[in-house]
Amino acid sequence: MHMRAVVYRETGPSSVLSVVERELPEPGPGEVRIRLVRSGVNPTDWKFRTTTMNGQDEVTPGQDGAGVVDAVGPGVEGFGIGDRVWTMLAQHGRAYGTAAEQTVQPVDNVVHLPSGASYDLGASLGVPAVTAHRALTCAWGGPRRLGPGALAGRTVLVAGGAGAVGNAAIQLARWSDATVIATVSSPEKAALAMAAGADHTVDYTEGDTARRVLALAPDGVDQVVEVAPAVNIDLDLEVLKVHGTLAIYANNGGEDMTVPLRSAFSKNLRFQFLILYTLDRGLLAAAAEDVYAAAEVGALRVGEDAGLAVHHFALEDAAAAHDAVEGGLVGKALLDIAAD
Repeated sequence: MHMRAVVYRETGPSSVLSVVERELPEPGPGEVRIRLVRSGVNPTDWKFRTTTMNGQDEVTPGQDGAGVVDAVGPGVEGFGIGDRVWTMLAQHGRAYGTAAEQTVQPVDNVVHLPSGASYDLGASLGVPAVTAHRALTCAWGGPRRLGPGALAGRTVLVAGGAGAVGNAAIQLARWSDATVIATVSSPEKAALAMAAGADHTVDYTEGDTARRVLALAPDGVDQVVEVAPAVNIDLDLEVLKVHGTLAIYANNGGEDMTVPLRSAFSKNLRFQFLILYTLDRGLLAAAAEDVYAAAEVGALRVGEDAGLAVHHFALEDAAAAHDAVEGGLVGKALLDIAAD
């Protein structure tokens, strides 16, 4: 039996992507095979495609996906044929990710999808929601888990509140009872952040951003979830309170960050850099449990009413999806692989 998969055999622009037929893979010990319904497209997919193949002769991109288990390998517990699931880190250390009709994954990369959650949501959870979870739980004196009350009394500033990680951070922080301020670059993006649940938005293209953040949080904010540290470091240091935490998950706006040391150590600040690929497995497992719980009660959502419009692409249009994400698509790009 065969399946269709998006592959590339050399790094380069999106034109290196093509759809081919491959033998249907079989799960080994501790693995399940998933018949995918949706595949999520993240910035990490096009960045990896343009830079390295990690020694693989052929790569199918895609860390995130959602679908139904259709085969189970030896020794697997907790998953059975017919289970609805979502994936995280599906292509990390492996040649074949989720831009395919089927994928084989170790059970550590697979999470149950709540019965009321759509496949669109499932394919949008991995990179954005797990990243947001780590950013919100790494704070000095903060909780190791999220949920109602976990962030009560805390104020979180989410930079780039209209992006996928920003959207997830807003939703998870509000689920955990934090006050959320989101920075945005337009009224349209402010509306998206508010739809996600932000209490306040500040347009950083207009006036003194720090002054307006501090008008909303006179004592400063407890945490910053930062997407563009190179350009925002001075703002972050100004608005963080003593013992605050700056969680940095991307390098938008520049590769190098210059830190005014006295401003940082005078507040006893904590800097937490994060990327999922080297994150401790225990932290990934905790994130998966909390993200499942949030999705189960509807605290994590996608769609325009949740501030994250979903843009659907056919499997054959994976190149266009990659180009859209690289071009700064507002919302979530998904590959439609099968009917719901």
